[in-house]
This record gives sequence, C-alpha cells and structure tokens, in this order.
Amino acid sequence: MNTMNYKGYAARIEFDERDDIFVGHIAGIHDIVGFHADTVKELHVVFEEAVDDYIETCVKIGREPQKPASGKLMLRVQPEVHAAALRAAALTGKSLNQWAAKIIKEAVGI
Repeated sequence: MNTMNYKGYAARIEFDERDDIFVGHIAGIHDIVGFHADTVKELHVVFEEAVDDYIETCVKIGREPQKPASGKLMLRVQPEVHAAALRAAALTGKSLNQWAAKIIKEAVGI
C-alpha cells in the first residue's frame, strides 16, 4: 500500500488498472474524501487540494474537520504483556506511556 501525507492527514493510494489512474482516499476519518490523477506529480497536487477543500468545506458548514488521531490510545493486552512492558519501561527509566510512545514511533518509522 502506498500513502501520502499532508497537514496531518494521510491518504491511501491505489492504481486503478481499468481506468489507468491513481486513486486516493483520506484515511483515518469517517468522512469520505477521495481524489484521482493520471500521474504521481498530479496526484500530490490533487491530494493537497482535497485536504484543503475538506478543511474549507467543514469551516463553511460550521463543523470541525475530523482529525485522523487525537493522540490518545488505549490498548488491551494480556496481563503478561502488560507486566513485561512495565518492566521494560522501568528498566529504561521511563513511564509506560513514554516507553510505549517511543516503541510505537520506532515501529511506524517516525
């Protein structure tokens, strides 16, 4: 899967062989925002236009644009995993939240 990022929004990009175009949709929000282009260069432009248009439309209708993530994450894991994570965090001198945030950032390549 290919992705693009702009103003905190990410888009999933696919190639439509039938129509010979790139198709994208903003990911992580409930609103449906899509776009398409013939070239990768054009795809970057229309993605940014789609995000800007989405934000502007929300402002016009008096609604807050959805954000892909709030920054709060709640996980449910097995007690053994929780205990092991607490130990690993303590061994690094970090809180579980600090340790988990670091591990997740590394896992997603940020």
